[in-house]
Amino acid sequence: MSVLKATNLVQYIIENRVGDITDCVAIDATMGNGNDTLFLTKLLGSKGKIYSFDIQIQAIDKTKKLLEENNFIETENANLILDSHGNIGSYVKEEIDIAMFNLGYLPGGDHTVVTNGEITLKALKYILSLLKKSGIISLIIYYGHEGGKEEKDSIISFTNSLDSRSYRVLRCDYTNQGNNPPIVLFIEKK
Repeated sequence: MSVLKATNLVQYIIENRVGDITDCVAIDATMGNGNDTLFLTKLLGSKGKIYSFDIQIQAIDKTKKLLEENNFIETENANLILDSHGNIGSYVKEEIDIAMFNLGYLPGGDHTVVTNGEITLKALKYILSLLKKSGIISLIIYYGHEGGKEEKDSIISFTNSLDSRSYRVLRCDYTNQGNNPPIVLFIEKK
């Protein structure tokens, strides 16, 4: 496993962050094929609650199947929600420990159904308002599709403006790859 692959890097950081947290609240803001939901389910087990969001029924179906194949079922601890991450505030009221975003489109899905900078910023701001001290948000920004550059620019502009007394923002770029390689951002509340 290459720790420098974007998804592996994010999982490594989050796994090391969780440690001994009990009653962990985690968000998979962009469920997609369910890999982050499965990762969080394995990581947290019964000591946490996971809210996973997607606007496509295909994502819900793929995630349910993936969880079942790995001997997990949707339970009180893993909530698969057919709705936009922009509406997280309608579902999550408690403080948040972890949030994960993979921005772009559903791999293997309709490439015209993409995340949107305005909606993502709405979700990000809401999560930040409930993020616990030492809580962490990861964003993998895939931006090679139409509208992707605008979303990337708005997210980076917003995270650059976060108060450094309250948040640490780490940006990881692939500097030797072409074709719009993903950008990884971490936001940690101090």
